[in-house]
Amino acid sequence: MIDREFLESLVRLLDESSLDSLEIERGGMRIRLAKSPAGAPATAASASPPATLPSAADRPSVATPAPAAAAPGGSAPESAGAKLVEIASPMVGTFYRAPSPEADPYVKTGADVDVGDVLCVIEAMKLMNELQCETAGRIVEVCVGNAEPVDYGQVLFRVEPA
Repeated sequence: MIDREFLESLVRLLDESSLDSLEIERGGMRIRLAKSPAGAPATAASASPPATLPSAADRPSVATPAPAAAAPGGSAPESAGAKLVEIASPMVGTFYRAPSPEADPYVKTGADVDVGDVLCVIEAMKLMNELQCETAGRIVEVCVGNAEPVDYGQVLFRVEPA
């Protein structure tokens, strides 16, 4: 049995936050709360794969300038002197670098990109959502491996602006 006060506190938490959904597992029971209907995630624009994301004006900004920092391996990215733009995930889902397992990735490190170029696909709730580049430049780093789960706001790519 679920404690009513606990459930009400989860609902209040979701209402007061910028989150669209919340899922928790406790005592062998899973609770999922969402502001948008189950069949229609707030960030998906269409039910037919591959769906495109809403325009930049309709969703939170996910491309934020970031100072160049040392890469996980201890060395700085190629363009350590330039400011990089971080492209973050607009949703929770599974990151795919290519449209299918046998296809080439949309972009690779060192590739030049323009505004509107498809960078990857994020699968969320069985919908394939294309993530389009919001800044022209060169891909300096792909921060996530293929078929890995990603969180909202997680950095996926670092781009050196043109």
